[in-house]
Amino acid sequence: MKQREYPVYKGQVLEVQITGYTSEGQGVARVEGLAVFVAGAIKGERVKIRIAHLGHTAAYGDVLEVLQESPERRKPQCPYEKDCGGCVFWHMSYEEELRAKAQRVEDALVRLGGIDLGTIAITGAPSVTGYRNKAQYPVGLVKGKAEAGFFKNRTHQVVPVRACAIQGEQADAARQIVVDWMQENHVTVYDEKSGKGLMRHIYVRTAAVTKQVLVCLVVNGDGIPKEKQLVEKLLKGVENLATVCLSIHKKPGNAVLGDKFVTLYGEGTIEDVLCGLRFRLSPRSFYQVNHDQAERLYDKALAFAGLTGSETVLDLYCGTGTITLALSRKAKKVIGVEIIDAAIRDAKENALRNEITNAEFFCADAAQAAKRFADEGTHPDVIVVDPPRKGLEESVIESVVSMAPRKVVYVSCDPATLARDLRRFAERGYETKKAEAFDMFPRCHHVESVALLARE
Repeated sequence: MKQREYPVYKGQVLEVQITGYTSEGQGVARVEGLAVFVAGAIKGERVKIRIAHLGHTAAYGDVLEVLQESPERRKPQCPYEKDCGGCVFWHMSYEEELRAKAQRVEDALVRLGGIDLGTIAITGAPSVTGYRNKAQYPVGLVKGKAEAGFFKNRTHQVVPVRACAIQGEQADAARQIVVDWMQENHVTVYDEKSGKGLMRHIYVRTAAVTKQVLVCLVVNGDGIPKEKQLVEKLLKGVENLATVCLSIHKKPGNAVLGDKFVTLYGEGTIEDVLCGLRFRLSPRSFYQVNHDQAERLYDKALAFAGLTGSETVLDLYCGTGTITLALSRKAKKVIGVEIIDAAIRDAKENALRNEITNAEFFCADAAQAAKRFADEGTHPDVIVVDPPRKGLEESVIESVVSMAPRKVVYVSCDPATLARDLRRFAERGYETKKAEAFDMFPRCHHVESVALLARE
């Protein structure tokens, strides 16, 4: 769409009515049929905006004044919410946020999947603050000084954050200690353009039940200066610190962690308890960031699976085996598949430490593993999939269908790719029976879902 075809122009001031939300939590208005996305606006409000940007299919506006305020509007609890690109819902009540997220899942299923299940239930979190058990702080130069925080929305500009409302206190404490150590010792900051500089990210993982803390420094080098001094500072200032390690990451790109890890203190891992099972977690282990909501989500996945103790279950994208091992207690046999070798090692160790003997784990690409099982004539009763945001490849769906499971339980972190994949399953004879949403990320735009499919 060319700019001259727009009914609005950049810099124009308008009064608009907010009628809904985008998938990223922005308010949506319509001007002569054109969608205008407005960050910080709430459904039902009338606002005065200035057109800030013209995209290919929509315009973007900044709020100048709220003319008719929603009863759901709230004062943000986070002082960084306008600059930090992490949270988008601080300006509204949690109830309105949940409605927006449930509606997002429902709309995706209907519009993209052709599936109408009626109103989608959503399970809200018990707390909207301090729930994240993993923090990834990018490091950057701010006014010539090393700082760490989060990226400004749609940029790689670091916004220094002293205390993040959705992170735990130990993560913020570790971040500040590392930043102070960097400034004291003139440790260089990695520059994306030149590829020079040492420190890239500060990564902190905290166990919800055991309270153990893992601190990992992502570095563009083979080591750090005065590492003993840093470890001593972290031990003194971070309660329950269990391990400190380095992630060696010399390659360009946006990936946070590198492929090689060096332990400076402790064992390089921590341990947590989820669904009554103990799990060893390394920096690269996939583990849901919201412990309490993860237990609720997994309980629902197990309920959808409807196991009686006689079934064989295949879990694709198993990570460190969290869902797999939870399934094992109600199945005859479970098989977990994951492409990350370190995660599979953790999964096998987790099975041993929980004395689970009916679980097997394989390191393989999900598509290749699914095809292998199908070619071997393996016919699981239930297949569980928990793919990354991009969803399932067509080849995975083909292989899953060729194994002819009675049920497929699909855990998703993106309603759009979930709806797309459910439509593909429907074309191959699998009907979506149920779906529910779970808010794993309060105040952020992401929403998790779980769906049950059955062979017609």
